[in-house]
Amino acid sequence: MVRRHLIPALGATPLRKLAAEQIQALVNEKRADGLAPRTIHYLYSVLHHALEQAQVLGLVSRTVARLVRLPRMTRTKVHPFNPAQARTFLEAVRGNRLETLCTLALACGLRQGDILGFQWDDVDLERGSLTVRHTLVRIDGQRILAEPKTEQSHRTIPLPAVALGSLRVHALQQADDRDRAGDSWPESGLVFTTKRGTALDAKNVTHRFQAVVKRAGLPHQRFHDLRHACASLLLSQGLNLKDVAETLGHSRIAVTVDLYGHMYDERRREIADRMDAILAPIG
Repeated sequence: MVRRHLIPALGATPLRKLAAEQIQALVNEKRADGLAPRTIHYLYSVLHHALEQAQVLGLVSRTVARLVRLPRMTRTKVHPFNPAQARTFLEAVRGNRLETLCTLALACGLRQGDILGFQWDDVDLERGSLTVRHTLVRIDGQRILAEPKTEQSHRTIPLPAVALGSLRVHALQQADDRDRAGDSWPESGLVFTTKRGTALDAKNVTHRFQAVVKRAGLPHQRFHDLRHACASLLLSQGLNLKDVAETLGHSRIAVTVDLYGHMYDERRREIADRMDAILAPIG
């Protein structure tokens, strides 16, 4: 965001002379160029946080980015797997090298980058838990471990039995891969690697995931939709939005409400209907 968008447009302007009009012009230009509203919001967020930090440090008197108007975002409607589809998917991916990775995404609601960034030091197979400490990102063609998306993303997750069992099998499979690779195996400590021990490519993972979905006759999904499926499955089991927010590592419960509030409303309607069944007059 900084290298491709912010520096070319604003990099020559002294910090104290940066005006809201310049930022607004940048936003308008990017929208005219066809950049998606969500990407523009992310671009703005990077700049806004930087300017807020500059204000804290006394480098500017105010954060001029606050005066900028952003394009309205229209949320993409998602159709995550229902319980039957989720079981069909897990059956379809069984035996695939992506089995454990996909199981963690579906059963624990983990982001793809967080899963790809797991190291074996983050996994406790005895206690049945894992800790999110890193996310795998690609910068200038290099895959590196970075901090997770939010502070709340740093969390320890108890593993459902289906995920724990899959991880144990995966550990044995990777040990076999390591033996076959011999001295050429890079000791990265990553849980999910290629047969040669190198980090997985996120785009390749998504393509292979979608191929499994298609072969199983399931509706088209993005890999991230497994995270949505996890949330909807938890809500269908009666968990409240706060529980789901903590499971997914959302920064604020408002994020969870925005994404899944409509699903929770359906659950609350069911609760009301059950109360009617209890209190309805007899006869």
